Amino acid sequence: MEWKRNNKVIEENIVDYLEKLFDEQLANNRILNVSIGTDSQKITGTLYKFATVIVITTTEDLGGGVIVGRGGMIIYATYNHDFMKKEIDGKKRDKELVNERMVFEVGKSIEVATQVAELLDLYEIPLAIHADINPNPKHESNKALQSAVGYILGMGYDFKIKPEAYAASTVADNKC
Repeated sequence: MEWKRNNKVIEENIVDYLEKLFDEQLANNRILNVSIGTDSQKITGTLYKFATVIVITTTEDLGGGVIVGRGGMIIYATYNHDFMKKEIDGKKRDKELVNERMVFEVGKSIEVATQVAELLDLYEIPLAIHADINPNPKHESNKALQSAVGYILGMGYDFKIKPEAYAASTVADNKC
């Protein structure tokens, strides 16, 4: 993936980049949290644009139980994927499966989490996977809820779904 921050391409390995970023923030007494999420939007016909984001939120402990927010950083990658190129039992599929797309989104987030997990563990930075899935059964994305949450938990990560899944449903959505 080609990662960017502030619309500038990150030239180095994402883990090396994050390590420098963490060192800089921790030197300023920041407390860090990382959320990873992916969202997609239909471009045309069967083609979707995806965005995967790493959101780093920062806070500072001022003492006396006072913790204040100090902003955040967004690192992202965008890419396209065509879900209709697949065949089922030798027949071309003519209908998109929402469940498949939702689990694909979660899979991309888990892929990134796996790349950076060792670094986050080293720095003791909490990580959550954010899934753009609605808990309300009247929404299409809800069909993927059990599969996606099981996938995330099975990989050993914490998770958030809508409305708490801001990395996927807001930040990644804005990058699509």
